[in-house]
Order: sequence, then structure tokens, then C-alpha cells
Amino acid sequence: MPIVRGEMLRYTTSPCFGACPVYTVTVRPDGTGTFEGQRHTAVTGVRDFRVTPAQYEAFLARLAPYRPRSGTVRIAPGEPGCGQAATDLPSVEVQWDGKAGHRALSYYFGCDRERNQRMADALGSAPDLLPIASLIGARP
Repeated sequence: MPIVRGEMLRYTTSPCFGACPVYTVTVRPDGTGTFEGQRHTAVTGVRDFRVTPAQYEAFLARLAPYRPRSGTVRIAPGEPGCGQAATDLPSVEVQWDGKAGHRALSYYFGCDRERNQRMADALGSAPDLLPIASLIGARP
């Protein structure tokens, strides 16, 4: 999928069996961002931050290949695209909102781990492109 500039992205993690950080980060095209730490994060509650145009573009680019053409795509146990699934892993939901409408991807990291490795790596590492490492803290 091509990059759609001007979209707001919301990236939300889910719990796992363990100490996976649970948080939501929202990045807007004007360079503003919001982090909301919920569980197992260095910071709980809402914190605002700023991103540079390069950070915003890098975040968009990392997630662009997985942006659905329309609607919502869900890759989770029992859904198409998730044959064999490992248990107790977290999920991530990415939402794109802008002129092109609303798109969302929900991905469970245990789905067909070998087949989905590239997507899992891209989705899992996307927050590393933002200045929020000190808010997230250690990740298992």
C-alpha cells in the first residue's frame, strides 16, 4: 500500500501472559502525539510529545504495507490469515484516520509466526521510530 500522508495513526497494544507493556500512542500529521500508558509501562496515564516530520514519515512508512485497502482487517485465532497460533502473546491494533477514511488492522503476534514474521517485525518495531522509549520502558 502507498503511504497516505496527512493521516492520524493510533497504535494500541494488548496484554499478554506476562509483563507486556499495554499502551496507546497517537501520532498526528501536525507533529503532536499522545501516549497513554496503561499497564507494565514506565509511565502510566497520558503524556503529550512531539514528533519531527521525519519521525512521522518513518512511522507512516513502517506501517503503510499493512494498511488495509478498506475497513478493518483482523488477523487473530479463528480468523482468516491465522492458521496455527501460539498462545499468550500480545496483539496490536493500528488505526489510520484521515481524508481516505478509517482503516484498521488488528494483529495477534502468535498467528502463523513464521509466515507473518515480516509483518510482526514491522508492527512490533514501529514504536521504536517515535520518541517514546522512556515512556514505554522495558519490553520483554
